[in-house]
Amino acid sequence: MTKPKSYHEPELTKEVELCMPDGKLNREAVGWSRQPLHNCNLTGNTFRKKRWNYWAAATEKCLFSATLTDLDYLGLAFIYFIDFETNFYHEFTIPRPFGRGCVLGNYVDDDVVFSDEKMNLSFLSNGNQTEIRVDCPEFKGEILNADLKVDQSPDHETLNVVIPWSDKRFQFTSKQNALPVEGSVTVGSRVYDLKGGFGCLDYGRGIWPFSSFWNWANAAGVSGNHTIGINLGAGWTDGTGMNENGICIDGKLSKISEDVIFEYNDRNFSYPWNIRTGTSEQVDITFEPFFRRAAKNKVLFIGSKMTQLFGRFTGTVKDDAGNTYSFENIMGWAEEHHARW
Repeated sequence: MTKPKSYHEPELTKEVELCMPDGKLNREAVGWSRQPLHNCNLTGNTFRKKRWNYWAAATEKCLFSATLTDLDYLGLAFIYFIDFETNFYHEFTIPRPFGRGCVLGNYVDDDVVFSDEKMNLSFLSNGNQTEIRVDCPEFKGEILNADLKVDQSPDHETLNVVIPWSDKRFQFTSKQNALPVEGSVTVGSRVYDLKGGFGCLDYGRGIWPFSSFWNWANAAGVSGNHTIGINLGAGWTDGTGMNENGICIDGKLSKISEDVIFEYNDRNFSYPWNIRTGTSEQVDITFEPFFRRAAKNKVLFIGSKMTQLFGRFTGTVKDDAGNTYSFENIMGWAEEHHARW
C-alpha cells in the first residue's frame, strides 16, 4: 500500500460563491474553513447536481437520523431509528421524482422543509440552534414524532471543505459534530430522551461523477474533561489535494491535512476497524461495531450499496498544538458506500 502523504490545504476566511455563472467550480472556493462561508449556487449540470442535509442525533441508548436529498432527477426524504438496547431498527423513505417538494437552500443555515401525508420533515434554523421536527404516522405500524434542538454556538468550529475533482465535478461538504442535543423521539408509546447526546450534520452540495466510493467515520463523546468530535473520510477525496479529515476538541477544530487509512474486513464488517493517519501519529483509533445497517438499491442504471456500522471508538488523536487526547468507547459510526448516481 502506498503511504499517504500530507499536503497543503488553504484555509478560507471570507464568504465565497461555490460556482461560476456557467456552473463550473469557482477555484477561489477551494479550501476549508472553520465556519460555513460558501454560497452553494449550483446551476446547469442537468441531472448531475446533488444536494442533501443529513442529521443524526445519538446517545448511548439510541440514534435517530433524518435526511432530505435532491439528486436532481430524484428526491428522497428518509428517516431511521435504532434502539441500541433492544436492537429495534426501522427506516422509512419517501421518493419524489425530480426532487419535487424538497426545499434545500444554498447555505448551511437555510431552512429545509418537506411535506407529505406520510411524513413531514423540517430542519429550521433558530438563532444558534437547529430545530429538527419529524412526524411520521406509519413507522413500522406506530407513530413516530421527533422534536429535537441542536446547539450550534458560533464559537463551535466546524469542518467545511470543497473537494475539487475538476472544474466540472466538485463537492462542498460541511461536517458538524459534537453538537449538544436536547429533546425527544417518540415511537409508539416509547419516549426516548436525547438530552446529553450529540448531533451531527452532513451538509452536501455538488456536481458528482457518476461512480463514487467512500469511507466515512464520525464519533463524538466526552473523555475526562474534554468533548471530542471526530470526522474522517477516504476514497472520494483521494488525489484531490483536499479531504474531510478533522478533529474537534472542546469546540476547536484541528484540520488534518493528510489522508487517513481505513483498515477493516469487508467480508465481515463487524470485526474491529483500525483508522489511522499514515504519515503522522495524529490519529490512531480502533472502532468496534455492535450494530449493522445495510442498504442496497438499484433502479435501471443507478443504485447504491452501503454498509453502516454503529459502535464505539477508542484511541488517541492530536490537535494542531501537538496535545494528545485519549478516549475510550465514545459513540459513533463508520461506513463503506458505493454509489452509481
